[in-house]
Amino acid sequence: MSGKERETEPAYQRLSRELRQQISAGTYRDGIQLPTESELAQHHGVSRQTVRRAFHDLVAEGIVYRVPGRGTFVTENSGRYLRHLGSIEDLMNLSRDTTMEVVSPLQRRVDIEAASRLRLDTDVVYTVVFRRIHEGVPFVQTTAHLPEAIARQIIDLPAMAAGAVSANTVIGLLEPLIDSPIVEAAQSITVSPATADVARDVDCEIGHAMLRVDRLYSNAQGVANELSVSYFLPEQYTYRVTLRRGAH
Repeated sequence: MSGKERETEPAYQRLSRELRQQISAGTYRDGIQLPTESELAQHHGVSRQTVRRAFHDLVAEGIVYRVPGRGTFVTENSGRYLRHLGSIEDLMNLSRDTTMEVVSPLQRRVDIEAASRLRLDTDVVYTVVFRRIHEGVPFVQTTAHLPEAIARQIIDLPAMAAGAVSANTVIGLLEPLIDSPIVEAAQSITVSPATADVARDVDCEIGHAMLRVDRLYSNAQGVANELSVSYFLPEQYTYRVTLRRGAH
């Protein structure tokens, strides 16, 4: 990062970068508690809100985790090796044999965590909630968060209205309209219980174990264009990845 870029870098991004570097260097090791929000705010001369947003970044990346009432800790084996495989085209092709039904239309909201993960300078995002259906059976609920400039490209499309049913994906709608194509989807997969909204949308019990898939889509310049959080019903969905040996 150049000196000019660092001058315009938001304070929370600068702090999260510094903490990330300290963790990588071993200043804070696996399982060690980080300083409190107040301590970091005083040491770095920033607000507690700035520290909180920096922590959101690190939590989203799996580098640290937060325990209510106790503090923030470095994730064990946070430097573990990760291998990313797949293609953007595969994700766009979901529209070939599934349909998208909008549960909550694309609208403006304040979401600190989503804005942090999208690397925005504001807490405002635009969010749409939809479910996907295959052969008449709903199998996933997805919440997609978009930066305002990106959202305005598609907010008036019929496919983004409440109750709209179409053979689309959000990135499929965006691709022809944005200046720089989406070239990367950073993905994480965990297990999470179904909330009341998720249970309603995919017709399961509240608390049912779901496959949670988070994807952060970025363009060729590394700018995040979309954050999606999906809850898949395991009984109706199989996730398959083929791993191949790299060329020597």
